[in-house]
Amino acid sequence: MLMDRANHGRNPFSADTDAGAVAAALGRLESVEPQAWVDAFAELAAPHQAAAASAERAGDATVAAREYRRAYAHWRVARYPAPNSAPKREAYRASQQMYLKAAHWLDPPLERVWMPFSGHADEGAYAIGDLRKPQGAAEPLPVVVVWGGIDSFKEERHAGPYLQAGLACLAVDMPGVGDAPLDGATDAERLWDAIFEWIAARPDLDTDRIAVHGASTGGYWAAKLAHTHKHRIRVAVDHAGPVHHAFEADWIARAQIGEYPFELAETLAAAFGRSTYAEWVAYAPRLSLLAQGVLDQPHAPLLLVNGVKDSVFPIADMYLLLEHGGPKSARFYANEGHMGGPHAIDVIVPWLVQHLL
Repeated sequence: MLMDRANHGRNPFSADTDAGAVAAALGRLESVEPQAWVDAFAELAAPHQAAAASAERAGDATVAAREYRRAYAHWRVARYPAPNSAPKREAYRASQQMYLKAAHWLDPPLERVWMPFSGHADEGAYAIGDLRKPQGAAEPLPVVVVWGGIDSFKEERHAGPYLQAGLACLAVDMPGVGDAPLDGATDAERLWDAIFEWIAARPDLDTDRIAVHGASTGGYWAAKLAHTHKHRIRVAVDHAGPVHHAFEADWIARAQIGEYPFELAETLAAAFGRSTYAEWVAYAPRLSLLAQGVLDQPHAPLLLVNGVKDSVFPIADMYLLLEHGGPKSARFYANEGHMGGPHAIDVIVPWLVQHLL
């Protein structure tokens, strides 16, 4: 399963990972024990990291940027699926270092931003984001706040499609992953209060034209924000998120042997302050947006996108959203699995442009 992903550049792999080297690394592994996993992919990152540093010292920006990207791509695999152990936390920090090194040469440039977050015991904490703005567009700019799920963080959000459409892109981490200042919880949507307040203080961003786009588990938060924060956003995209059925014990057991490579329940648990399969089964039902009474509230315009054959989160959750509250837009891909395949973004971005420009 992982080799199929590597051969097609799918999460956690990309065009910057070497499928042949990945095959050799996987062939040497006897388990997915964290230290062994990290060591295997850190070894693949090392020559790219050394080549990047050498090129940077020599003033060769092209080679330095390329090799830092490749080093980052392999460190990203090393911390996969989540930095929920000491070795993988170290790998995540290494991947971030390589990402920011490579980002030095991005055009348009990347601005890493720190958004003050407070609440409960979180005083003094920050939500961290990566902001990129289209060149030459009139300000204040419409902005899409984007985030991934349990294994794909702000560093993996691809800003290109938004920038090409004339939209600013602010990539953040959903609660419980990456640099997020709080774990996932039944009230963790409060994270976005800090993000929206930060946007409102930026004269180059248009607080009246904010969209949110959450992918995979992150789609859960996009759907919730569409209902709880409709006054703060113009539109929302739930890209393959869970809603209700995904949190039931029967589905959790089924998904554990679906298209996700390994540790799905455990990685979901880690994003919500838990660690084991059993803890996730016990906790997950609390997250149901149906049980929370969210789905029949008024909501911002909401686009739902997924593959009908998704074995990570059931397509029934998308239908449940359509059955409650006001009308929604939807695009489901009959022969695709989780996320709906590579062409989903080609539907999402024009829909955002229609509402924001």
